[in-house]
Amino acid sequence: MPYMRNLIYLLLLTLLLPWLVLSAITKGKYRQGFAQKFLGLVPRLPGAGVDSSQRRIWLHAVSVGEVNLLQPVLQELEQRYPDWECVISTTTKTGYELARQKYSPRTIFYCPLDFSWAVKSALRRIQPDLFILIELELWPNLIHYASRGCPVAIINGRLSENSAKGYRRLGWMIRPTIKKLKHIAVQNEQYAQRFFEIGATREQVTVTGSIKFDGAESDRHNEKTRQLQELASIQQQDVVLLAGSTQVEEEKLCLQTFAKYYETYPQLKLILVPRHPERFDEVAKLCDQSKIPYHRRSDLSDNSPSDSRLLLVDVIGELGAWWGLTDIALVGGSMGSRGGQNMIEPAAYGAAVCFGPHTWNFKDIVELLLHHKAAKVINSAEQFEEFLRWNIESPEDAAEMGTMAAQLVATQQGATRRTVDILSYL
Repeated sequence: MPYMRNLIYLLLLTLLLPWLVLSAITKGKYRQGFAQKFLGLVPRLPGAGVDSSQRRIWLHAVSVGEVNLLQPVLQELEQRYPDWECVISTTTKTGYELARQKYSPRTIFYCPLDFSWAVKSALRRIQPDLFILIELELWPNLIHYASRGCPVAIINGRLSENSAKGYRRLGWMIRPTIKKLKHIAVQNEQYAQRFFEIGATREQVTVTGSIKFDGAESDRHNEKTRQLQELASIQQQDVVLLAGSTQVEEEKLCLQTFAKYYETYPQLKLILVPRHPERFDEVAKLCDQSKIPYHRRSDLSDNSPSDSRLLLVDVIGELGAWWGLTDIALVGGSMGSRGGQNMIEPAAYGAAVCFGPHTWNFKDIVELLLHHKAAKVINSAEQFEEFLRWNIESPEDAAEMGTMAAQLVATQQGATRRTVDILSYL
């Protein structure tokens, strides 16, 4: 079966090759980490030792969102078990760069693609005692070979309705993979039910809640946020509209709205934080077209702070701290076809949070926020303008919405502790 999967992967790779080459040339994607991805030539680590208290934990986080999610898990693991060694793999270039930035000097590397030779090579080099997949990474060869040498678990598991339908169609391939998982810690009962539908047993699955709530910073006076406040010259009287993890739909909406109310609300400032770094120049062109003076974050320094009301954050890894300066938060990926991005971070800071109608990636969190009147869905430019005016002209009501959001996040925390309790026994 592994070799049949290799053949299928190679056929798919051949079909996608023109697109992959074009992306590599035009966007710089897929070039980095070739040997690690295709050959499994990840760092070669010495054996973890014979002491039973020493364990090597391989945690796999696909991209930026999952990499950020690791922070509370790593802190909890390493606080409880200082003799355990945690190594981290990721799939995307942005995820890799962020992991290097946040988690060095731990070993960071690209996860091998699901070819049997690459997977086996990587496992021989890492020699994990426990292999942890973040959220959902059901790669059959990876799980098959990893489970031969150590327990394999999914944490913060989620399974959308569309993904569940797809996996049910591939039941003959997926069910054996599911059976090889030692445990699946999921975010809620709905996700648990979907895992049951694709072959998981009740003994395999535990509902722990979402770790995303635990990783959210809530202190607006944290050191990094204070540094950015000085860099952006944000004063107490300013009203900050921040659009984070944006796609083009949110960027155009914010720039058009900001231009419309630029003179009306002189205290209003706009900060744009695009989701993908390869789009930074594209978003800069949109800012140029708006004719509004702006700065790029990469041009700022302690000796040269911003004096503009429009700021383009063209660096990765800072969004979490920027949310701490936000009065009005527009969560990106929600006006187009992306399916939304993480809205917990601005909610934890007590911002007045809004997002577009397309948030299926965070359906349960959105339902929770809306049920408690802790966020607002924006369906049009007119609704966005109305929300903006309401925040500025009814600051007490907006602050009440933000307080409700912060309190809600606080009540949802604790999933990390429950998750590490499970991992301790695997």
